[in-house]
This record gives sequence, structure tokens and C-alpha cells, in this order.
Amino acid sequence: MDDTQTLDLFTPDNGDEAAPIEQHASHAYLGYAVSTVKARALPEIADGLKPVQRRILYAMGDTGTGGAQTFAKCARYVGEVLGKYHPHGDSSTYEALVHLAQPFSMRYPLIDGQGNFGSRDGDAAAAYRYTEARLSRFAELMLAEIGEGTVDFVKNYDGKFEEPALLPARLPFGLLNGSFGIPVGFSTRIPSHNLKEVAEAAAHVIKHPRAKLDDVLEILPGPDFPGGGQLISPAEEIRQAYESGRGSLLLRCKWDRENLARGQWRVVVSELPHGVSVRQVMEEIEGLANPKPGFGKKEVTQEQKRLKQFILDQVEGVRDESDRKAKLRLVIEPRSSRQNPEELMAALLVHTSLESRYALNLTWLGLDGLPETKGIVEVLHEWGEWRCETVRRRTQFRLDRVQERIEIVLGRLLAYAKIDEIIKLIRASEDQPEAKEKLRAKYRFTERQAEDIVNLRLGQLTRLDGVKLNDERKGLEGERKELKTLLGDEKELKKLVVKELAEDAKKYGDGRRTLIKTAERAQIERTVVEEPLTVILSRKGWIRARTGHALDLTTLTFKEGDALAQALECKTTDAVVVLATSGKTFTIAAADIPSGRGDGAPVNTLVNSSGDAIVWIAAGNPAQRLLMNSTAGLGFLCKLGDLESKTRQGKDFFAVSEGAAARPPAVVTEGKYVAALSSDARLLLFEMTELPERPNGGVGVQLIALPENISLADVAVTDGKSLVVSGIRRKNRAVETLDAKQLAEHMGKRAQRGKLADVGFRPDRLQ
Repeated sequence: MDDTQTLDLFTPDNGDEAAPIEQHASHAYLGYAVSTVKARALPEIADGLKPVQRRILYAMGDTGTGGAQTFAKCARYVGEVLGKYHPHGDSSTYEALVHLAQPFSMRYPLIDGQGNFGSRDGDAAAAYRYTEARLSRFAELMLAEIGEGTVDFVKNYDGKFEEPALLPARLPFGLLNGSFGIPVGFSTRIPSHNLKEVAEAAAHVIKHPRAKLDDVLEILPGPDFPGGGQLISPAEEIRQAYESGRGSLLLRCKWDRENLARGQWRVVVSELPHGVSVRQVMEEIEGLANPKPGFGKKEVTQEQKRLKQFILDQVEGVRDESDRKAKLRLVIEPRSSRQNPEELMAALLVHTSLESRYALNLTWLGLDGLPETKGIVEVLHEWGEWRCETVRRRTQFRLDRVQERIEIVLGRLLAYAKIDEIIKLIRASEDQPEAKEKLRAKYRFTERQAEDIVNLRLGQLTRLDGVKLNDERKGLEGERKELKTLLGDEKELKKLVVKELAEDAKKYGDGRRTLIKTAERAQIERTVVEEPLTVILSRKGWIRARTGHALDLTTLTFKEGDALAQALECKTTDAVVVLATSGKTFTIAAADIPSGRGDGAPVNTLVNSSGDAIVWIAAGNPAQRLLMNSTAGLGFLCKLGDLESKTRQGKDFFAVSEGAAARPPAVVTEGKYVAALSSDARLLLFEMTELPERPNGGVGVQLIALPENISLADVAVTDGKSLVVSGIRRKNRAVETLDAKQLAEHMGKRAQRGKLADVGFRPDRLQ
């Protein structure tokens, strides 16, 4: 179905009345969406092709170019495809042709290209007037049976020609070469696989309709990419991806240490993860060695500076030595021969695409024409059904041809026996129609037999040809019996399909390129000496570190207008948790915090805090319980370890409402009561058991009822026997200790309003 026909299906028929713009847009977009899904971006599970790819292959085969033929200009094929089957742009059609010919994109290229067909570094192919192409040997598996009634033909976009709705693929090419596409509402990313493994797995599923996933994965353990590389994901991760049809696989390059003279060495990368180019890796290493400020930033971050120094200490140089002999050779020179190559590569694997993720998404157009994400077993089952039906149609086609030939041969044998009488009869006839009628009336020939005899050359009815005809009849009758057996016995038909799969695997198959070997994801281990450290946070968000504990904080200096906000005693091996007013949490390695006698660095240069103010930092026991709270009076219980994040982007831990801000958490001690103080001096005590535990964070629950324009001033945990309250009295700090009797007056339930704290001053802090 072409785009025009698809749109017509969803265009409302309102006569002369104009449809509202919303309705028209809705129907028009729906038609467009269906077109992108069914006619452009998703491959068919039957032949693994998108419409433009199918039309290119059919057009190339239809013009007489085969694997053994000479090359022809790509411009010829592009014109043929556009003129007859695919009324779209020439550039997109040529790009699809180029893709089918690229050995680094297709595991089994369906087209042989001659000329510049691009490179894995992203170089574009030459214009189609310069390049030449022909069908590859693998295209035989697509087109060999197309003239044997195996597939349906449909009218092209203008009804002047016919094109196949599908190609009779002898193997599941959707798995062999993979596919990638993003239609409306869907996406697909199918990896390529090894031909021998796929053929054996397909045969196994055909022979055993109840085959299990584990059985299939023993035969087909994972993808096999054109560029090789290594798949290091655990077996269970691969299994889950193939079971659901969605997953993420971890790929790694292949590298070796190449020894040189006088104890020198270098690293040579010979294979890269699929989709990664040498140019990309070199640019990434250059970006680490010469970092640039991020968008909207004036300076590079401390992390970028640290990485720059680390890379410069490790890598002397990187160069591309790829050529015809070595299709991929990326050489990495170490700074010193005394370095450990494993440590050097671990650093590059972590920070470049030498190790990367591949998002697997097995979304297809099924045999029912609907898009769906399918597991690998379901894919093989469905393709097996398609292949069995294709072979059944091929067998019926061949049986029909055999029947027709037997009819002709029997007619010729009868004519051979009475040749003299037949010659006289034909000579006595006025014309061919009269001769055919007389033959049918006298000798009971069929219409086809009479037509053949009238047009037969007499030289074909010699004694020798009579013997050949009789031998041919016997052979045809034997073939007819075999074909009828196949059509009448499903088991025999499946045996033939399995046999052909084995033959194709032997003829076209090759060895696996991608190594499947489970390995841990690369990590950089830094040796940090454990020492006491004091982390200093200023009110404007500047952070620094000083060696030692119990420092004299009065000697610290700050930028003009800034002052001390918090001092944290920890160790150099600790992870420092940072809480922003937005409720996001971040984690900074204590050893990464700038030290020295300067003012330090803004926290947002160490983490991506987006300019949010920092309200609190902490380090220590991950099991330490905390009471999270905000100025809106919301809170919940959690542990310090719950706040840790693994990336610079941080974690959205505390969902703070608009206009409110996160406050420093209260450390949960042995006390069993929570004291909440509002900004209008109301104090409420309630049991801690009323608070929920939220290890994954969230919004929290109301601690104390707060009217409009009133906020939470402070919270604390108490045993109910005493509570220290401080505040301002005549511009001076005042402190009052409330005893058990006084606290009892403020006891209540969570989310109540509380009572005024009668302490003779305006309280703002609890201890």
C-alpha cells in the first residue's frame, strides 16, 4: 500500500461539509503514522526487509543483474526503483542501496558494490553516477524462488507494474542482517546474527514446535556483528533480552598488547563495538585530553580537569593505522613502558565508546501485518511458519508444472505412435484451429496437447526422441509422486525445509566474528590513602577540603559576602552526599574535593546541580537514619546510603513542591519522638512510628499543619524528656531547655497544628 492509498483510508468522507481542523489533523496524522510503520521503517518478519529494500533487490533482479553478472551503474537501479515501484526521493533510495552493500553495516551484504560506498567512520558514499553494483551471492537466498509462485504480487503505486509483497527468503534475514528504524510510536533495533547459528536454531524450532528459550540460546548464544568485537553481558542479561525482545547488551572492543624493541609496547585495537568508528574514539580521547566547558559554562569542571590530567599521564598518542591489509587498526601509545596496559585500557573503556551499550529491540511487522515486539523463540516460530508455507506454495507450483509437462509428454507419445495418420489429418485441415479440433475429436487430445502437436516440429518425433519422451514420462511421474507426498504430509514438508536450511548454512555460512565472553564492566580503581579530612561548605556553595580534624574554623577565610555554612569531618576514602534545595542528591568522592589554601570550587563544578543552592553535606555510615524535611512541612524517614547517586546528574530523591525547599535532614538517634517547629513558633511532638520509611525517596507526609505563608523552621528527634530550643531575643541568641512536663503540652498526632512555644523569645532552632 502506498502513502496515498494509506491516507485515503483515514480521510473522513463528509461530503461537501468541511471537517474541523482537529478532526482533519487527527485523521491525516493517523494515516501518516500507519504509513511510517507499515510502509517505511519496520521490517517484515518474513524476509527481514523494509519496502524500499525489497523493491531495490527485486528491481536489480528484474533487470537481469545477478551475482555472476557484471556491475551496472547505481543510477540505473535508482531510476528503475523510483520509476516503477518507489515514488520517493532518489537520495533516500540510494542510501538504502548503499546500506545493503556496506560490509560494516550488513553481516551478509545483499549487494556487491564497486566504488566508494562510504566507511564506518561516517564518510558518505560517492554519487550514484559514479558507483556500480550487482546482487551478491547472498541475494540468491532472497530471489531464487520468486518465480515459483511462492509470494503474492501486488500492483505498484500507479497500477502499471506488479511487485512482490514479500520476497521468498530461504533464511530469516531479519536476524541475519538486523535492522534499525523509528516510525511513529515504535522503534526497532535488531542486531545481526551468524548464519549457521540462525539456520540451526530455525531448524530446531521447526522440528520442535515447543522448543524452549534455553534450547535456542544453546544454538544461538547472541548477536554476531559485522565488525566483530566482544559481547561481555552476563548470560542471564542476554537471556532476558531475547525472552522479552527488549534489552541492553554491553559490547567491548578487542585489543592486544604489541611488544616493541627495548621493552616498549603499545596497544592495538583491532575490532570495535558495533556502530563505533575509529574517528569517534579518537575524537573522544582528544576531548578528554583537551576538554571544553559545557553549554553555558565558562570553565571546565574539576572532574574534566582530573580526567585531563589522568589521560595525559596515561596516553602519549593515538593514531589510525587502518589500511587494506588491516581493515581496522587503532594504535594507542602509552606514556611509559612501565605502565600497566590493563589499567590504561580500563580508563579508556570507561570514558570512551571502546565499551558501549547496544539497545536491543526486536520489533517487527508480523505475519498478521501488525507491529509487535517479539522474543527470539516467537520470531523463529513465526518465520518457520512462513518458510513452510513458502515451500508448500513452491511445491504446489512445481506440481502444477509437472502435471502440465506430463500432459504434453503423454500427448507426444500418442502422436509418436500414430504420426502418419496425424500428419495426414493436419495436412487436410484448412488452418491450425481446424487441425486442433480434428485432433481433439478423433484422438481425444486435450486442448494443451492439441496445441503442442500442431506446433511440433517433425524432427522431434524420431525414434530417439520417442525413447527420451518415455524416460521423461517415468521421471516426471516419479517427481509428481514425491511432490504429492510433500503436500500431503506436513512432517515430510518440514523435513525438506530443515534439509534446505542445513544445505544453505553449509553453502553460505561462515564462522562467528563477535566473541561472547562474560566480563565485568570496566572500572577505574584509584588508590587513595585513608586520611582524616575536613570538608568545608560555604553559604554560597563553595566547597574545599583541609587535611585533619578539629580544625580552628575561625581562621578560615571566604570570598567577600560569603561565610561558613557547614564543616564535615570525614576520611579521604568517604563518599560525600550533597543535598540541594530542589531535593536532588549528589555524591562526591572526598578525594576529589579541591584542597589547598584557596577558596575551593563551586559544588556545581563537581556535580550537575543546575545552580541549585546546597543545604547540607554528609558522610559516614550508610545505615545512619535520617528524617528528610522541607519548608513545606513534608518529610519521611530514610538512610544516608539511600541518598547516594552514581552519576554526576544526581538523583531526584526528595520531591519538593514548587515554592518550597529541602532543609538539612535531622539525624535520627535513640529518641522516639519527632519535634516540628513552625516559623510562627508553634511546636508539635508526635511519635516517630507515624512517619513512613522511603528508601527510594518521594514526596513525604505532612509533619505539622502549616497555614499559608507559614513554613517549617526546624525538626529534631527527642526522647520526650528534654528538648533545647533556641531563637532570637532582642538581637541576641537565646536558649531554653524544655523538660518532660513542658513537652507533654505539645504532644499530639502528626499533621496537627501544634501549640505556641512559650519560651520568652521567638524560637527558630531545635536541638
